[in-house]
Order: sequence, then structure tokens, then C-alpha cells
Amino acid sequence: MTQVVAQVVVLAGPSGSGKSRLAERLGLPVLRLDDFYKDGHDPTLPRITSGANAGITDWDDPRSWLCDDAVAAAVALCRDGAGDVPVYDIAHDGRTGWQRLDLAGAPYVVAEGIFAQEVVPHLEAEGLLAAAFCVRQAPAVTFWRRLVRDLREHRKPPLVLVRRGLALMRDQRHVVAHAVSLGCTPVLPDEAAAAVRALLEQVER
Repeated sequence: MTQVVAQVVVLAGPSGSGKSRLAERLGLPVLRLDDFYKDGHDPTLPRITSGANAGITDWDDPRSWLCDDAVAAAVALCRDGAGDVPVYDIAHDGRTGWQRLDLAGAPYVVAEGIFAQEVVPHLEAEGLLAAAFCVRQAPAVTFWRRLVRDLREHRKPPLVLVRRGLALMRDQRHVVAHAVSLGCTPVLPDEAAAAVRALLEQVER
């Protein structure tokens, strides 16, 4: 049996709910699952079929993302303690390179991203899931945080970002429900932080 050196804490939740900020607060190694998006020229990318953004890539559809690659990276980290992971530039819809992620002996690695809930059943089947949370905020809060972030980072044209943000705000309840159906516990950021601290305290005892 292959030795496991770490387990995964999954942070799912709507875009703008505070997953990345929470991951940084936890002080653990972070596997950024948004770096596993498909490249913008991939012919299998799904397209928005209706509304003002019809015809452009639907980056909020899990089919725009490489779930198998993300799971494989998480499994390798848990078993090897380190691994090479992609670096993705959302503004340019593509990977820009690779970087080494070393757990440095940490008992947990945080996996966060808008499709993080999709890895939960796979990691649970591998015996590598420590906990899975769906981070949530009020829809208006996530809309504003997402818009400010995406404009600051020039992720897409402003009008596209506003239209996307409004659509995501309307869909937030379904996003949370889907994450829960895959095994995530819905929590506020501070509640997730407290739960992870409790996990770390158990390891230290």
C-alpha cells in the first residue's frame, strides 16, 4: 500500500465567496484548481448558447476544466509530498508554465477553486479527503467582490464581467446546492477556518 503523507482540505464555493483569501489565511500549501482550466483554443470548450454573452466560452461550466488532471495532481501531492502544477493566466485563457508545489511536511494541502466540489468524490474514494467545505457569502457580496477582483486583474472585458456576475449571482443558490450534493459542508469563511484549525490541533496532539 502506498504511503500517504498528506490529505486534502477542499474549499469550494461560488466565484467571489472568499476561497482564495481563506486559503491564504490557513497557512497551508495551496493547490489552485483554477489553474487546471483548458486552454482557450481547446475545441471541446463549452459555449454560452443564449443571452447577452452567447457565443463566448462558458468558463463557469465544469466542461471547461480538466477534472482528471486536477485529481491526479492532488493525489500525487498527497503521496509524494511534492509535484509540478500548472500556472494558468485567466486573462489570456491559457497556461503560462509550471511551478513546483512542495508540501514541506504539512499534513494537509488546501485545494480551492470554483470547480473544487468536483474532486470531492474522487478524493474520498482514494481515502485522501480530510474535509470539504463550500464557502458562501450573501449573493450581493460575492457579486461585488468578484467584479472588483476581475476588473483589477483585467480578466475579461468589463461588460462581459458585469453580465457574467449578474448571471452567477442569480445562480449562486444552485452552485451551493450542487457542492453540498457532492459532499461539501456549507460554511462562512470564519467557520471553515475554525474547522481547519481544529484538524491541525488534532494532528499536533
